[in-house]
Amino acid sequence: MENNVLKEVFATDVFHDEVMQEYLPKKVYSTFKEIVENGGELDISIANVISHAMKEWAVERGATHYTHWFQPMTGITAEKHDSFLNASSTSRAILEFSGKELIKGEPDASSFPSGGLRATFEARGYTAWDITSPAFLREDAAGVTLCIPTAFCSYTGEALDKKTPLLRSMAALSRQATRTANLFGYTDVGKVNCSVGPEQEYFLVNRENFLKRDDLIYSGRTLFGAMPPKGQELDDHYFGSIREKIASYMKELNIELWKLGILAKTQHNEVAPAQHEMAPIYSTANIAADHNQLVMETMKKVARRHGLECLLHEKPFAGVNGSGKHNNWSIVTDTGINLLNPGKEPHNNLMFLYVLSAVIKAVNDYAPLLRLSASNVGNDHRLGANEAPPAIISVFLGEQLEDIVDQIIENGEATSSIKGERMDIGVATVPHFRKDATDRNRTSPFAFTGNKFEFRMVASSMSISDSNTVLNSIVADTLEKMNKEIEGKSAKEFEDAVKKVIRETLKDNKKVIFNGNGYADEWVAEAEKRNLPNVRTMVDATKYFTDKSVIEMFERQSVYNEAELRSREEINYETYSKVLHIEALTMIEMAAKLYIPSIIRFCTFLADSINSVKATGINAATHVQENLLTKCSSLLADAQKALDELKVKTEKSNEVGEGSPLAEYYKDVIREAMNNLRSPIDELEMLVDKSFWPVPTYGDLLFEV
Repeated sequence: MENNVLKEVFATDVFHDEVMQEYLPKKVYSTFKEIVENGGELDISIANVISHAMKEWAVERGATHYTHWFQPMTGITAEKHDSFLNASSTSRAILEFSGKELIKGEPDASSFPSGGLRATFEARGYTAWDITSPAFLREDAAGVTLCIPTAFCSYTGEALDKKTPLLRSMAALSRQATRTANLFGYTDVGKVNCSVGPEQEYFLVNRENFLKRDDLIYSGRTLFGAMPPKGQELDDHYFGSIREKIASYMKELNIELWKLGILAKTQHNEVAPAQHEMAPIYSTANIAADHNQLVMETMKKVARRHGLECLLHEKPFAGVNGSGKHNNWSIVTDTGINLLNPGKEPHNNLMFLYVLSAVIKAVNDYAPLLRLSASNVGNDHRLGANEAPPAIISVFLGEQLEDIVDQIIENGEATSSIKGERMDIGVATVPHFRKDATDRNRTSPFAFTGNKFEFRMVASSMSISDSNTVLNSIVADTLEKMNKEIEGKSAKEFEDAVKKVIRETLKDNKKVIFNGNGYADEWVAEAEKRNLPNVRTMVDATKYFTDKSVIEMFERQSVYNEAELRSREEINYETYSKVLHIEALTMIEMAAKLYIPSIIRFCTFLADSINSVKATGINAATHVQENLLTKCSSLLADAQKALDELKVKTEKSNEVGEGSPLAEYYKDVIREAMNNLRSPIDELEMLVDKSFWPVPTYGDLLFEV
């Protein structure tokens, strides 16, 4: 490819603003843009013109079908393809795509997770065009398809997807943050956007090895496996030279993402062997969520072209770093002001300090809810380990802002800000530069990083919609309460009122601020003293969907109603139980059909070896073989016993019931039984001749790429 490949391919598969200007009449384009920017009803006559232009553009590029592309509560995307063919003529092909077809689709709502919002016999659901997220083309074996980003709701109007609540939360945040900006004198601000940049971590393994591991196929993670002699101990993979095969994959991945208008910016090796990261430039939250779903789909698709498999599970390998999705979140007005930008003198930036204190209070008040927004089954294996934040929510501010907070709490206001010093590393040929006013903290789950917050808890395979819906909602609700305290004040009274609110807010919520090592055991004890919640698992977190304060907050902000929250609680419990059930059945099958038979063959081989040596009549020692046989036989017996127990306990799950009791049973009983089965088999992996071992090992998976 030429050096200008980025300019040549970027957004070529997107029906973006410039394309619309080319294909739409000026009046239609102007009307549509006004609705996108400021809201309003989209007239069907306008929709008909846009749908015709969209179809013409897509067909010119080879499209034969269109689909409403949506994000149900499965966590992945869904689509139903319809061709552009019209049935009005059989003599020649007539291609049509109406405004009605663009605006609304009707997938079967009862076939997706609904948590009781839809019964099996109540099938109707609707997909509705998200006019703020551009349509795009996707090419695969089925041909070229026009994909229209949509929301998904039930016949009775409840949200059945991840996007609808996100869009509602964006509106809530915009209302309250705009109100804040107006109160501070920025009367030209009419809208505030939530801006998001999600970093995506992932593993790449050899596809042939992947296909030999039923656990990876069925669950996305290795349910068995001993660590190889070398892991990540030397820190030599992080930011290391990218291998040729991986570089080739990354190059094609970038091109595919650029075609879709995804601002793929950064790529590098991550800490664990075979682990990598891709980071985009920021986008508006709903577009960032759409793009991240496309990133995950494209990563998997491109990997297979290169003989690789992309693993997005949060902990595909025990003993090495898992994968997260760092969600970088900021708030920007339609006039270009970043409300989380401290400026050169943050101690004098009252609006920044006001918004900052609102975020801190929101995180403190709704910490379990924020933890819930990053919860899935895989993340339970990752959070609290050596590469991820603990399950305790805390806020990192850095030295500069923490010093300002302390000044405000002690004195009522801050009078100075710590400045970044001039950096001299002692090498004359290296230019001097000014270091930042504060360090970074990679152990914090919610860290301020200059002009944004980085929520590091989000699971690598999850949609980012959930976390951003919660962040937007809790900050909007907090700003609404704080705004009431400063509204109606005279110009003379206003500054004092703002300073009072900031001071009281910071004083009441300082306990959630922590700049230290979040990995340390001491922090767990300290957090308990501060009365900060430690929500260890997805099951523990799920109950907060229906906490009274959570329901009231979401209803105040018109993001979720109680029925929608109760449905998500039910879906979470059901998902947890089903995922653990699949993992348990996979372990049972692998142990019974692969591991135990292979270990028996090895034990037979050892016994035959002992007998053969003894049969020679030579007085040769066989204690090495005998000791190995004894140890393997003992572990084999342990494995068989654990297998039998896991079978019994898995079958007993049918008697437990549904919802929370069943999820608790899988968390407390089945997980323990699974660990009991894994332990002897992993130990046997270190003893059994590799030629007898039935599946690729961690060494094969992590280093044979």
